[in-house]
Amino acid sequence: MFDVPSPRIRALLVDAAGTLLIPSEPVTEVYLRAAAKHGVKIQLSEREVLDNFRRAYNMPWGGSSLRYVDDARPFWRRVVALSVGSTNQAVFEDIYQYYSEGRAWTLAPGAAAALSRLRASGVKLAVCSNFDTRLRPVLRALRVDHLFHAIVVSAEVGAEKPSPIIFEAAVQQLGVKASECIHVGDDRRNDVWGGRDAGVTAWLWGQDVHSFDEVARRVLHMQQAGLFASWEDDE
Repeated sequence: MFDVPSPRIRALLVDAAGTLLIPSEPVTEVYLRAAAKHGVKIQLSEREVLDNFRRAYNMPWGGSSLRYVDDARPFWRRVVALSVGSTNQAVFEDIYQYYSEGRAWTLAPGAAAALSRLRASGVKLAVCSNFDTRLRPVLRALRVDHLFHAIVVSAEVGAEKPSPIIFEAAVQQLGVKASECIHVGDDRRNDVWGGRDAGVTAWLWGQDVHSFDEVARRVLHMQQAGLFASWEDDE
């Protein structure tokens, strides 16, 4: 059940991967294609590669909770190696470069139009994402970077969701209060619980809201309701 926001909504924060950005291809196809390209024989099924990927991605990373530092190459090198069972450098570079490019990602349907509508209505917009430094080039390649007043990346902030630090950084960069923000993301722990701990209203993508058009309609409704409330208070 999604939160009932503060009556005065001034900003929308959105998660990147899994919400705003959708992988263009299954990760298993990308990994196995890169291995085949460089002559590395992988004796694993797609299902096994996917299971390995999920385990590797969720494994503790050293003594820190921060997986993405700068370009996050060490982290992703381990993920690729454990996923396909090979430390071949050419395979890793091929995969890493692929996910640096716009072709690796697709915008969620209707996202650009909905965000443009919100921005035109005076809503401040930010990406708030656990990602490495490739996020900005990806957003530029997809021609949506200009829609955002702030792009807040965990690798740059030095904190990952669900830490309130990254949400606080987004709020500060937008020049609003946490209570005036809605955050939308696909991870209950990172996006919903993390957002709420930071004082931000949080909606779970795929459950509380299902499309960017729906997000825009609800945010604009709340914004309008807040304006009416403020007018009544002034009278």
